[in-house]
Amino acid sequence: MDWASVLGGIIAALVAAIGLPLALRKRKKAGPENVEQFLQHLQGMGVKASPLEKGVEEEKVGVSRASGQKSEKIIKIEGRNIDYINVISVASQYGVRYFLDYLVKTRSWPGKTKRKKTKMVTKKSSAIRGKVVDIGWEGDDYLSQSLNYDSRLKDKLLQVEPDKLMGSIWIFPEPRYEYARVRTSYLLPSSELLEAIDIIAGHIKSGW
Repeated sequence: MDWASVLGGIIAALVAAIGLPLALRKRKKAGPENVEQFLQHLQGMGVKASPLEKGVEEEKVGVSRASGQKSEKIIKIEGRNIDYINVISVASQYGVRYFLDYLVKTRSWPGKTKRKKTKMVTKKSSAIRGKVVDIGWEGDDYLSQSLNYDSRLKDKLLQVEPDKLMGSIWIFPEPRYEYARVRTSYLLPSSELLEAIDIIAGHIKSGW
């Protein structure tokens, strides 16, 4: 009998038995910690932000149990085009990822054209490790054209250095709830990024 292999198997089992509960406990804490950290960051920037109690309708916007998505907290924003921010957790076999859904109230009327999801695309100076030199939008014809013509929005996003967004910015129409979602990965936004998202929210409210 290979006692080294047996001993190695026992040690691996003990590590898994001890480590898994600790990992799960840490995962449970991560949601509230992310919410509190994000809320304090916004308030520190001078944003009028306040958490809402569980059970509000906005928790349902773009969230489905089938996709593993869960609303950790809804944060109300005052004095801006952004109405709420939903801190989202997405569970999978690889762990839990966090996102931010900036919720923007939209208008609905009979015969309104069906809107499509839209995303930010970047152009780099070179394919490998190049600097972002231009930003554009693809997806919904009306919204992408409106965003592409906004030089102020482009300038703000170029100041943010889009590589630090940890992904693109996606805009999802949610006509069932009369909202649109502007989604980014979870990160503490700079003033430039928050202003850029508020500009996007303004375009959405203007008639999307």
